[in-house]
Amino acid sequence: MATKTKLHPRNQHSEGYDFSRLLAQTPELAACTILNPAGRSTIDFQDVNAVRMLNRALLKAHYDIDFWDIPDGYLCPAIPGRVDYIHYLADLLADGNNQEVPRGREIKILDIGTGASLVYPLTGQSEYGWHFTGVDIDAGAIKSAQRICELNRLEISLRRQSNPESIFRGVIRPKDVFHATLCNPPFHGSLEQAHKGSQRKWANLGKGHSTKFNFGGQNAELWCPGGEIGFVSRMIEQSLEFADQCHWFTCLVSKKDNLPPLRRVLKKARVSDYKIVEMAQGQKISRFIAWTFLSKKQRSAFLQTAQT
Repeated sequence: MATKTKLHPRNQHSEGYDFSRLLAQTPELAACTILNPAGRSTIDFQDVNAVRMLNRALLKAHYDIDFWDIPDGYLCPAIPGRVDYIHYLADLLADGNNQEVPRGREIKILDIGTGASLVYPLTGQSEYGWHFTGVDIDAGAIKSAQRICELNRLEISLRRQSNPESIFRGVIRPKDVFHATLCNPPFHGSLEQAHKGSQRKWANLGKGHSTKFNFGGQNAELWCPGGEIGFVSRMIEQSLEFADQCHWFTCLVSKKDNLPPLRRVLKKARVSDYKIVEMAQGQKISRFIAWTFLSKKQRSAFLQTAQT
């Protein structure tokens, strides 16, 4: 299989940022805009306020979000990569729908760790009309997400996870059905590892030493005991309890080396099927893992039932 180097074909950012379009709708972005060595407009990605302003402009120009902001210290995600997850998730759902991407509010998506930014529900609802339920353990993140929904008059369900040990229990209700879950899990196993990871990113960007986190982030957004393997393993194990309420469970996996142990966890959980979906943005390769406990026949019936 050829290694991907570009964003998903349906990704609106596959040709880079259109600063003329962004500045026309968000003039205040001009104060954050600089020229790169090639003479093209860009921003200083080490400047948290500039990244926040860029996201605000992108969400307004491409996804019709009139208001967007997050409290200081919360994760400010890169929009193009997050949207790629949405598009590849749409392709995954299309595989069980005669290669047609299912659209509309009858398609239910559960976003685990939706964050203060609410990026997945905002972009996924705009692109495909899906109905999202966003979940987070952080009260500040939920408050920020609620404000974004209210000021944009969006119908996105938000639920607080009160038990940090639980991922699905307490937020998936008995009558809920979801076509898919998605999640951007904590990558690191400790705060120290999170700092070291951020330092590597700054060095790779040629920015030298910085005490800042790359794109910010609260502790729960960046690290948890056991790191990514521990978190995704618990997600797989706990998903079994809700096997018949969800078509596909999915989660980002940042490191390729984490896939073999996660495959072993999937086999132990006796899932019906699983897939590794690769994504790319230039030299950066990312991926998400998807699994289901439903057979192909059950999946087809699930799609038909959930859409009625």
